[in-house]
Amino acid sequence: MFQKVDYYFLSAAFASFVASVALWFLVNRDYGVYVGLWVPSVLILWVGVRVALLACATTNQNRRK
Repeated sequence: MFQKVDYYFLSAAFASFVASVALWFLVNRDYGVYVGLWVPSVLILWVGVRVALLACATTNQNRRK
């Protein structure tokens, strides 16, 4: 069900989350909040890429018929 590109986005979102928590507790809360905002941004970008890939796949299937 997942493609190779999906794992890249999920690992980037997870790494951002871990970095956010580490910054929150170890460095500065403001830095943690800033990096924490990257998580939904990465996930939204992932959804956009998935929609684009699905649109290309359905367009190619329609051309073959």
